[in-house]
Amino acid sequence: MNNYPQALIDTGIIVAFYDRKDDYHQQALKFFSTCTSQLITTIACVTEVLWLLAPNIQVQNEFLSALAKGAFVCEHLLLSDYQRIQELNTTYQNLPADFTDLSLIAISERLNISAIATLDKDFNIYRRYRKQLFDRIFLF
Repeated sequence: MNNYPQALIDTGIIVAFYDRKDDYHQQALKFFSTCTSQLITTIACVTEVLWLLAPNIQVQNEFLSALAKGAFVCEHLLLSDYQRIQELNTTYQNLPADFTDLSLIAISERLNISAIATLDKDFNIYRRYRKQLFDRIFLF
């Protein structure tokens, strides 16, 4: 795996890590055991993870504990991010893109982070700054 100081992390790989029944659980375990990047996400992703891990409160709390300890950084969205998300929502209306994905694109541009750990194939389509591909660091 390429070594990036910072990388975005999407919902799917987090869920795969915490859900032992997930098809990608073993790959997620390996990824997290070798990844040295600071992993950054958004509150939209956190919300999705908690929803997908429900109703298992114990596993949800394991994830929340990891957040509280700084295993993942939850980047706050700025007013300018919402404007960019609105633009991206129009750009990718035929996909259709969801808020979580668009929030990750917006912060990738603002923070200049090209690396992303995701299971979502839509990140093969999405472009940063309308032209740059993401560097997918979790491939399955």
